[in-house]
Formats: sequence, structure tokens, C-alpha cells
Amino acid sequence: MATIRTDTPLPFTLPKLGEEYDNTSDDPRVRQPLVLGGKHFNEVTENVASISERKIHPAWVVCLLLSLGLLTVFGTMLGYLVLTGVGVWGNNNTVNWAFGIVNFVFWVGIGHAGTLISAILFLFRQKWRTGINRFAEAMTIFAVMCAGVFPAVHVGRPWLAYWLFPLPNQMETWPQFRSPLMWDVFAVSTYATVSLLFWYIGMIPDLATLRDRSTSRVRQIAYGLFSLGWTGSSRHWHRFERAYLLLAGLATPLVLSVHSVVSFDFATSQIPGWHTTIFPPYFVAGAIYGGFAMVLCLAIPARQYFGLKEIITRRHIDNMAKVMLGTGLIVAYSYTMEFFIAGYSGNTFEQFHFLHNRPFGPMKICFYLMMFGNVVAPQLLWFKKLRNHLGVVMFCAIAANMGMWFERFVIIVISLHRDFLPSSWAMFYPTPVDIATLCGSFGLFFTMFLLFCRFLPMVAMAEVKTVMPESHAHSPHGEHHRWDYQPDQHSKTGPYKKGERLREVRDWTGI
Repeated sequence: MATIRTDTPLPFTLPKLGEEYDNTSDDPRVRQPLVLGGKHFNEVTENVASISERKIHPAWVVCLLLSLGLLTVFGTMLGYLVLTGVGVWGNNNTVNWAFGIVNFVFWVGIGHAGTLISAILFLFRQKWRTGINRFAEAMTIFAVMCAGVFPAVHVGRPWLAYWLFPLPNQMETWPQFRSPLMWDVFAVSTYATVSLLFWYIGMIPDLATLRDRSTSRVRQIAYGLFSLGWTGSSRHWHRFERAYLLLAGLATPLVLSVHSVVSFDFATSQIPGWHTTIFPPYFVAGAIYGGFAMVLCLAIPARQYFGLKEIITRRHIDNMAKVMLGTGLIVAYSYTMEFFIAGYSGNTFEQFHFLHNRPFGPMKICFYLMMFGNVVAPQLLWFKKLRNHLGVVMFCAIAANMGMWFERFVIIVISLHRDFLPSSWAMFYPTPVDIATLCGSFGLFFTMFLLFCRFLPMVAMAEVKTVMPESHAHSPHGEHHRWDYQPDQHSKTGPYKKGERLREVRDWTGI
């Protein structure tokens, strides 16, 4: 047992898990700290801001080069597709939707965890969200970027993709607004716009801190431009908090509506395996499950590499694992209901699809990979000892992402390749272009994420400080701080090197 370091010792001690403190206890008598190490406000600022200020580490360069390599493959495959046509994919007359739409639904789902963490947990005043919300929001933006590429190239003539929008034209032709495909366009574009605004607005105080800590003129201008003249005044904080609350309210229904609209692409058709009313809640739960899995895949390595173990603590990992377990159980329940309804309905085609084609058909390996990733693997998270083991949590998160991709493959491809008429049945075989495009989309995602980690504050410093003991009036540390929306006052007295005083004093994220 080891006591957390603070100026005034806390009245309890935390156990240790290896080299880290374990703040996952659910003892109702003690509120577990969300920031460990006895940090003061200036130490949080230094810990987070130094990530973008220190010299570039060779490991980051290697990861970026690997991601850029995959991104190059992605761009090459898209160029080849546009110049040659969708025949380079494995699609055929029977399976006319395949990897392109599978990837689209997968990436849209990945982004849901960021909005849920940022908006819904904010409205429910869940303070543990503050350590992970910033890069969860960033993950949402980058996932939607990846998702938006696939419908545009899937139409076959991407240079005519603007026809999807109701633009005045000389032929007076308009999109079919009764089609769920049109609903997708507006739902996903609205989701991307609100998510981007939500992410950017929340970053403004932190961008101002990086602006005032910068010693490079270029960085001062860049951060100054995007911080919109933030000075940390009471008026600025008031308007910031009001705007953030309004955007949280706007983003909350999008968590439910966007993937529900995506599910309508399938649920409104009559294809066996698609024609079901359970799809909207089923898709939303699956999206949150896969999204939290991706957050864990990013958070566990990031906290280790960037030295954020005391800000993104074991409690954050534990809570996200619990959300994964809960949503995974909803997904498992949805799978069970699909099979039950198929058998109970008496519909021959539905029974063939669910009771024979999925578990025993020619693509049954995809079905079993889906069941393993989405039903079997998350059951490990029932046990706290396993939730405290980062390797097990990482395994469950990777398995969940794999399972969610195969879920979309099972729903789309396996449902299409054997429909009503045996004479129209056909197998689907992915081509190298299909596989390279899928891998390349991860290159786009990880390239954007690595650039975000390097040049932007990957943890919301202003929000993290609100959950620290010093931010409360009755804190034993309150006498050492000012709470009038001024910069932190924890600066040493000279002598200073060039630019050092500016870096230590100017911090607009203090509460």
C-alpha cells in the first residue's frame, strides 16, 4: 500500500498494480481520485503540453511512416478504382454491396464512442470522462473521415457524387428523399459537422495554453489563430461553457439517430437477414461497443508511451471495460433474438438464412469470428482481476473490433449471396484491391491520430482540472490556488532562460 503524494496527505491509501496506483475500488465511503500522483494544476499542464513541445521521438516517426505507407496504399487503390471502375472489387450481380459498404458501416460505428463520452456522459456529469474525452472525440472525427470515403467511391462515378445533394439543376431532377441512402447522406454529414464543432470548441482553452507556452513564432501564430483570442476571462469561460452545453445537447440525439439511419439501409429492404425491426437499437449498441473497444486500443498504448498513466488511470480503463461488457451483452441478446424470431416466424427464407446459411454455410468462418469477438471475448470482462490486466483488456478490445467488422460482413455479404432464388446465388471472393483498401483506411485513421497526438493537446487540460481536489472550495489545497478564472500561479522565481517564464506562467486552462 502506498500513499498518494500531496502537500496534505490523503486520509486513505491506494493499492498498487505493478508500478501504477489502483483507483478502481468501489468503496462508497471513499471517492477515488481521477488524477493520481498528487499533481497540481501546473503539473497537469506540463504533462500534457510537453507532448507537443518536446523533440520528436524516433518511435513516433516510425509509426507515422508505417501509417503513411498504408495511407499511400489507400490512395493508390482509390485512384486505381476511379480510373478502372468498381469491377476491380469482388462485387458481382448478386453481392452488389460488399467491402465498400462493410467498411463504411464499420467506421461510422467506431466514431460513436467519442460522441457518447463527450456528450452523453457530460450531460450525466460523469467526471471520469475528462481524461479520455479529447482523443475519443478526435477518434470520432477521423473515423467519420474514413467512413465518408467509401460511399463516394462506391457509387461507381465519384465525380457525380454531388448528385446526392438537392442542388438546383437544369434537368430538375432531385434525389429520392424516401430512400434510406439519402438519409445516410444527411445523417452522417450532420454527425460529422456537430462532432467537429464539439471537438474544436472544447479545445479552445487548451490551444490558448499551447499558444502562450510556445517559443516558436510559427506555433504562436498557428495556435493563436485557432484559439480565437482566448484570454481566460470570466466572460470567455461563461460563453465557452454555454456553447459546450448546447453542442452536447445537439450531439446526444445523434448518438442514437446516426447508426439507426444507417441500419435503415438494410431494415427497410426485404432481403432475408435484413428485414427486421431490431436493427436500430442493435446497430447503436454495436457501434458503442466497437467504439469503446477502439478507444481502449488507442488509450492503453498512448498512456504508456506519452506518460499519461496518472491522468488516464486504471479507473478509466476499468469503466470503459464495463461499458464494453454492457453493450456486448446487448449485442449478444440481439443475436439471440434474431435466431429466435427467425425460428418463431415460420418464414422459410429467414429460417434458412439464420439457422443454416450463417452457421453452416460456405462463409461460416466469418460468422464464428463474429460470435467470438462480440459474444465470447467480452465475457472475460466480468472479472475485475482480468479488467485490471491491460493485456486482457487490449485483447478483448482488438477482438471486439475484429468481431464488429465481421458482423457487418455477415449482415451484408452473407445475406446477399444467398437470397430468395437459388438460381441467383453466387459466392463473394474479395480481391487484393478490396483487402488493400480496407488496410489502407486504417492508414488514414492512424496517420490523422498520430498527427493529432503530436500537435494538439490529446487530453482536455481544462476539464481534467475540474475533477481535481484543488478545484473545490473546501479542498485542503484551496489556500494555495486562485479560482477566479486566472492563469495558474504556480511559477518559480528566476533566474529564467529565454522563453521559460512565458511557458510556466501563461496557462489559461486553470479554473
